[in-house]
Amino acid sequence: MDSVLNLRPSRQDGISLIGLIVVLAALGFIGVLGMKIVPTYTEYRSIQNAIVTAKATGGSVVEMQKSFDASATAGYISSISGRDLIIGKENGETEISFAYEKKIPLVGPASLLLEYEGSTAKAGAKPAKTD
Repeated sequence: MDSVLNLRPSRQDGISLIGLIVVLAALGFIGVLGMKIVPTYTEYRSIQNAIVTAKATGGSVVEMQKSFDASATAGYISSISGRDLIIGKENGETEISFAYEKKIPLVGPASLLLEYEGSTAKAGAKPAKTD
């Protein structure tokens, strides 16, 4: 009978209140950061789809820019416009590329800078930087 009574743990295991607060604060920060990053990534994917659509329409540079602008209006794209696209011939085929930066303010002077770029080139060629 005495051996049964001595099986109780002498100390409780688990997380303290301070530990719980720290974990919840870290999860909250990651959640807020995610809520700020996901819309910019969604816009980037919309831009990728819009340049593929613009390339498929063919025609002149102006027609591809107008096609992109139409897709941008429908896809709520506000970071770039058709004029910002880099359209050129590569190996005899028209390729469209883009590059832009998105700055997300965090707290006070701290911010997060995301650099997005893409191309219709199969090799994933990076767009030429235009300064």
